[in-house]
Amino acid sequence: MNLRLRPTMLSDLDFVISVEQDTSNRPFITPWERTQHEGAVRFPDFRHFIVETDPDYERAGFVILQGCRNPHHSVELKRIVLLPEDQGHGLGRACVRLLAQMAFRDLGAHRFWLDVKSKNERALALYRSEGFVEEGRLRDSVRSGDGYDSLIVMSLLEPEHAALVRAREPGVV
Repeated sequence: MNLRLRPTMLSDLDFVISVEQDTSNRPFITPWERTQHEGAVRFPDFRHFIVETDPDYERAGFVILQGCRNPHHSVELKRIVLLPEDQGHGLGRACVRLLAQMAFRDLGAHRFWLDVKSKNERALALYRSEGFVEEGRLRDSVRSGDGYDSLIVMSLLEPEHAALVRAREPGVV
């Protein structure tokens, strides 16, 4: 699967909002207002990308990094949202790997972190399998349906990422 991330343009924001508002995605994210996305597109501390896949590089979702100018070299994976029909085929994993590479190699991060709703078991399994370590829980910190959900804070450090990349190389046991 070929994947590319291209910078989000203001003309993409209707697509971004529609992906966030999809009923399959809403339980797992806290949607933003359009003005928040506009700010993320324009503000240099963010990287807002459209996820495109081959063969025709159709839009499949979007991702947001925050803290790209963080003086502590701590970059946050703020959001990864894919179209429902593009989920479950390895695209999320490919995005996480590409974003980790971008955070560590291009942005000079020491720490790449995220928070994820505790009920998002699929995302939790993905992040754990990609080397993210749970740091803590923000109990009942976000509204979810008729109740609350906890956020799980996870991170991956640069030396851990480097070891994972080496382990994935052919011939490395």
